[in-house]
Amino acid sequence: MTEPTGRRERKKAATRQKIADTALRLFLERGYEAVGIRDVAAEADVAVTTLFAHFASKEALVFERDDDFEQRLTRAVTDRPPREPLLPALRLEIHALVRHCTADGAAPIWRMIEESPALREYEESMRLRHANTLATAIAADPGLPQSPTACRTIARFVIDAYSLAREATDPGSAVDEIFEMIEAAWEAASPSPRAR
Repeated sequence: MTEPTGRRERKKAATRQKIADTALRLFLERGYEAVGIRDVAAEADVAVTTLFAHFASKEALVFERDDDFEQRLTRAVTDRPPREPLLPALRLEIHALVRHCTADGAAPIWRMIEESPALREYEESMRLRHANTLATAIAADPGLPQSPTACRTIARFVIDAYSLAREATDPGSAVDEIFEMIEAAWEAASPSPRAR
């Protein structure tokens, strides 16, 4: 996550993090369904309106790094040096995201998500949004002359790589295995060698 520079931005970021940390602690202690927005706000010592200024929904409290992850994936496309291949940059980012989501202490969070239909639905919509944003970034790169269908397909594969690897016994090896398949699909769809 980008570090806020000004005092006001740092204070706002600290409040947001406090709300997210409080929500996650309460959800894990009491169960996601048993905790309401008012409970989180009271425990975090903020107004409900302040909570909603930082998070659009109760589900968003669980996926508090959502925007950061989406931006990181987009930057893997847009910020790579000219002529640097696309897929190695995305592979590195997916490795980093998988490491974050499989770190010590993450298992109870993923169990909670699996047990909640609302959280599973939110995660699915989040993944689709990430895939659409990533596809748009890929399609906008003039050095990657792929069809819109190829861009959407590869973006979906990349997002699915994250989800599949996160659930694997060896997440790092799973990312590499999946990306070998993604690279083969990208190469097959490429109209010319320079598109790779």
